[in-house]
Amino acid sequence: MGDVWAFWRDSGFVAGQALVGFDVESTDGVIGHVERLEDEPGRQHLVVDTGVWKFGRSVLIPAGAVTVVDGEERKVKVAASREEIKSAPRFTTDSETTDHGYLAEVGAYYLSLRT
Repeated sequence: MGDVWAFWRDSGFVAGQALVGFDVESTDGVIGHVERLEDEPGRQHLVVDTGVWKFGRSVLIPAGAVTVVDGEERKVKVAASREEIKSAPRFTTDSETTDHGYLAEVGAYYLSLRT
């Protein structure tokens, strides 16, 4: 799954940093806030509560999609648009965060956005 499951060195993320509650901003606007952070090496990702924007659903965003973590502003920026995030493989339950097939699908999707 490669580097899509790790924060970029220059993103501003510091290991152990608490991101829960930070606003999450796509390339074209705020999409919600960090509900959970998985900081395990090789599986780093955010679960983002999208509130009313996406009918109250959560989305899983790999750490490699994060471009900026701003501790002062309590903001996380991701390199995807709202529409691209909406089109990502649907996140429905926490058990998917340990499902290798689901994670591979999500990872491949976000990697495809880079090209």
